[in-house]
Amino acid sequence: MDIEGIKQRFEVLTPFLNERLRRIVAGAEAKVYGYGGVSVVSRQTGVSRRAVVSGCQEIKQEAAGVKRIRKVGGGRKKSVDNDPGLIRDLEGLIEPVSRGDPESSLRWTCKSVRRLSAELGRLGHKASHDLVARLLGNLGYSLQANRKTLEGASHPDRNAQFEYIYRKVKEYQGILQPVISVDTKKKELVGNFKNQGREWRPKGQPEKVGGHDFEIPELGKVAPYGIYDQTFNEGWVNVGVDHDTAAFAVESIRRWWYSMGNERYPQAKQLLITADSGGSNGYRIKLWKVELQKLANDTGLSISVCHFPPGTSKWNKIEHCLFSFISQNWRGKPLISHEVIIKLIAATTTGKGLKVQCQLDNNLYQKGLKISNKELAKVNIQKDSFHGEWNYTVSPIINSS
Repeated sequence: MDIEGIKQRFEVLTPFLNERLRRIVAGAEAKVYGYGGVSVVSRQTGVSRRAVVSGCQEIKQEAAGVKRIRKVGGGRKKSVDNDPGLIRDLEGLIEPVSRGDPESSLRWTCKSVRRLSAELGRLGHKASHDLVARLLGNLGYSLQANRKTLEGASHPDRNAQFEYIYRKVKEYQGILQPVISVDTKKKELVGNFKNQGREWRPKGQPEKVGGHDFEIPELGKVAPYGIYDQTFNEGWVNVGVDHDTAAFAVESIRRWWYSMGNERYPQAKQLLITADSGGSNGYRIKLWKVELQKLANDTGLSISVCHFPPGTSKWNKIEHCLFSFISQNWRGKPLISHEVIIKLIAATTTGKGLKVQCQLDNNLYQKGLKISNKELAKVNIQKDSFHGEWNYTVSPIINSS
């Protein structure tokens, strides 16, 4: 029998076949082929062996006068329907130790599907490793090979700090206290300069920009400092025109609080900040802690900070939940003025409901301010027992007078 004919006939009929007819046609081809037909038809048509066998059986039942019509909603229920907590517990097993480039839409986990299946079993779920693999695919995970993306040497407590931050975030969200991720986006030249990316324009009419990227003194650069609310999926960007200092960073947080934060969290007593280990909000910066003390005194909030370990800045939520979408929104558009930058940032949205507010900060921030140990000692800071240099709380100082 012509094996290629099986494939050709099936391809011609495919647009007219529903699930049941696919089985029956495949089963008919297998019966006509004879011995070994199930395997041959499965290979040629892409229909599973089980479905081909099922089609053969249905043909046999029809010939014997036995009719079987499945009721609406009939058949075995999906595991996720019978076990609503399965997806939640699977994500709970993965999220604290998820790895990968957060800028990508794909995520991946270092745990094998068999190990995840076993751990789900210990939690009371029945999930084979095949089912776990399918669920991971539906959740946006995929197997990935190693790739050199780390910015520096890996700290031995890196993963432990990730898990510590994860637990801290969930703790604060559980008691309805604000959790924000902060960082400074890459500085941008203001002017008619080339911006990476492409946008739709009439054919042969690209946007014309300057041939050289020399800073224009009267326009200069901008430093967008972002605050991302991890609970409400909202962003605030303070666009600075001067130096990116710790004073600028804390002023940005202050503006977020009085513009958005206190309205979102009217009962807030605490604030959790997740930040990189370097830059203007680095854990070694004395001015950062001194300015946080001023902010705590102004707002009455106890401000807890958790820093990501050195070399892991891309794991900060703001990078892939806010900054990446801002970059997508203004790709291919010259940032010709402060007004354009503000409007492009504020117009950034996502299908998951991200909203962004933006403001220009014309303040000047002195660079190179020195903070003495005596000034630092006045900060009411409490270090956590686990890596107190990365995890600490600055509480308000009550003025007794």
